[in-house]
Amino acid sequence: MSEPSPAVAAAVEGELRLLDPSVRAFAELLSQVLHPEYREIDSTGRVWDRDRMIASLTGDDAPHPGPLTASRMRGVQLDGQLVHVTYDTEATAAPADRPARGCARAPRPSPAWGG
Repeated sequence: MSEPSPAVAAAVEGELRLLDPSVRAFAELLSQVLHPEYREIDSTGRVWDRDRMIASLTGDDAPHPGPLTASRMRGVQLDGQLVHVTYDTEATAAPADRPARGCARAPRPSPAWGG
């Protein structure tokens, strides 16, 4: 199996950083990982933008699931600027939480936004 392209490796690294509780707890670190045009659609259909996601993860009432374990992570470069990453997550500290399927389409990281 061949090595992933630098863009795929960077996108996978960014997704793994987002799963780290020490990154998820700090707005400054999240802003380095989340693209300025970040959008997410959750399982209920709600759309989250970058600012709303950062506020949700770092607020006083933010959930703290502990470490999240990722499995079956796969990245595919769709074109010169876009990578699609899929993976499964499971909260290791709270096994009662249901596993989740993650999916991200990430532009190639740019020093301009800290990626």
